Amino acid sequence: MYELHFSVPMTGGVLCTLNTRHDAAMVSVLLKHSEAKVFLVESQFLAVARDALRLLADAKSKLPLVITISDAAASTGGSSSNDGTVMEYEALLRSATRGFDIRWPDDELEPISLNYTSGTTSRPKGVIYSHRGAFLNSLATVLGNEMVTMPVYLWTVPMFHCNGWCMVWATAAQGGTSVCIGSVIPRVIFDHIVRHGVTNMGGAPTVLNMIVNAPAAEQKPLPRRVRISTGGAPPPPQVLAKMDELGFDVVHGYGLTETYGPATVCVWKPEWNALPPLERARIKALQGVAHTMLQEVAIKDPATMETLPSDGCAVGEVMLRGNTVMSGYYKDAAATEEAVRGGWLRTGDLGVRHRDGYIQIKDRSKDIIISGGENISSIEVESVLFGHPAVLDAAVVARPDDHWGETPCAFVTLKNGATATADDIIGFCRARLPHYMAPRTVVFSDLPKTSTGKTQKYLLREKATAMGSLRKPDRSRL
Repeated sequence: MYELHFSVPMTGGVLCTLNTRHDAAMVSVLLKHSEAKVFLVESQFLAVARDALRLLADAKSKLPLVITISDAAASTGGSSSNDGTVMEYEALLRSATRGFDIRWPDDELEPISLNYTSGTTSRPKGVIYSHRGAFLNSLATVLGNEMVTMPVYLWTVPMFHCNGWCMVWATAAQGGTSVCIGSVIPRVIFDHIVRHGVTNMGGAPTVLNMIVNAPAAEQKPLPRRVRISTGGAPPPPQVLAKMDELGFDVVHGYGLTETYGPATVCVWKPEWNALPPLERARIKALQGVAHTMLQEVAIKDPATMETLPSDGCAVGEVMLRGNTVMSGYYKDAAATEEAVRGGWLRTGDLGVRHRDGYIQIKDRSKDIIISGGENISSIEVESVLFGHPAVLDAAVVARPDDHWGETPCAFVTLKNGATATADDIIGFCRARLPHYMAPRTVVFSDLPKTSTGKTQKYLLREKATAMGSLRKPDRSRL
């Protein structure tokens, strides 16, 4: 995959990386939508690929040339085809003519890659990245992460997600070494950091949570401090504080597939080093300021497009513009027009801007819980839940309520060996939040995740809705 990030654009082609967790039906939809001419498949995914191609054939769609990539642990099965439509990657490279001339783009705004959104709530949309945007965002990533010359980068961010947050190109720009691992588990992460002298890595807040809650036997002392970039969801301050204790310097960024990954970064101010650990972690959880290559980030009223005051209180929609915003959605002019209406990319995230210019995400617009006319940020409630000593993971969604309209419903995963009751969790939250913000329902379960570590809240909302409405309280017993 790393090689293909360079070789495909060098042929004048457009790279389209597919989520390895997609099933055959979704893969066939994306192959058809992208009109891919070549389909490269690693051996472990051959069964899914074959089923996807069968679905394409049944739909009378044109089939791509298939190139299999061998894995030492599995057979590619490429030799089983006699129709000339299957080739093997290494054999293809050996047969290539030497002295290949790179086909440079005629225009820097030509597409370099097509990235499908995570599709947590609907069919994924194809986001077009240009050569210019990828170049600029790669440099912004180097600067924002203070990436040294010849870094050693450990991969836990999937390369199919925003081209690895553009770290594929960024690492190469700095002459770096990439350490690729097959299993994102704490023991493997710590082993490779120590063995290879890792300087940089990336990971969703879920990965950070795994690291800080790993058994002590798996948490090895780091040979040097490791800079780790995170984003995708606001990391809980408690997790950030523990990462610092373990020897990780967390760089918190914010962005979307539509912005090539990171668009803002919480640039650290030296005076914050004197603050208590939890206060430092609270600040680090902010989404920060526009990175070097983004033109502008603003908090606006989505109806009037008025820029709201930087007072830390006025909640509006986070909007972005600049050359590191997508060229558009492939084959979807209407969705593109809606996304960039008014000349700004509308993120759908609600946030505030503080007096120092740093933005803070309050919630996704669809995740705000409206209870008795009050807006409740699910992120704020989740941050408190993560402070409970027994809680490993948590997510909060709205549950219908006959009296209040909606009330917070918490889905909680406990740490191994830990115990807690619903009343314990509710009481803990009520001691730290206004009562109306505290969950009235607690469900203990594992949380559904996307392959990029995001909690699939739409599935949790469906579960909360299926539980039915909470009944109006009997005031004679209050």
